[in-house]
Amino acid sequence: MEGAARVIARRGVRGLRMEELAAEAGVSTALIYYHFKDRAGTLRHTLEFISDRADRYTAGEEEGAEGDARQDLEQTLLLEFQDAPEVRENSTAWGELRASAIFEPGLRADLARATLAWIHDVADLLGRIEPTIPAPELTASAERLTGLLEGLSTRWLSGALPLAHARELVSEAVALEIDRLTR
Repeated sequence: MEGAARVIARRGVRGLRMEELAAEAGVSTALIYYHFKDRAGTLRHTLEFISDRADRYTAGEEEGAEGDARQDLEQTLLLEFQDAPEVRENSTAWGELRASAIFEPGLRADLARATLAWIHDVADLLGRIEPTIPAPELTASAERLTGLLEGLSTRWLSGALPLAHARELVSEAVALEIDRLTR
């Protein structure tokens, strides 16, 4: 799956060739097809892999420990903006999968599920800050924040936005959303 994420980040979904993926992973093409059945299966599993990997690098160091919920939310979102190869690769692959879903309807349902899971995770963090806010308001706030992150990530990865500025904008957006929810 790491090989698939690398190839997608480098060549995009449309440039994904099973032979190149097999070479990247150091396995045979037949083994790729055996495990993932077809290209769609490979894309679905790659999406799951990058979602799981993002969950790992954005998880708090002391998950479950009592802490400042606002700080936990901000830190979780800011961890999407790290100048680390794994984060860059993940964000690039996510963006490629999202862009390809425009042309490949088969990707849409899986991408929608992964996006919804991310939105719910962020809404849960917002709910820890202010537990009395109705779920639809938390979800709307989470949709705005995750949508902003995807746009900022694309700008950062393409060199249009410095990393430090992207992180500042995320922190400001978190403050604005929390202020909006707690009014």
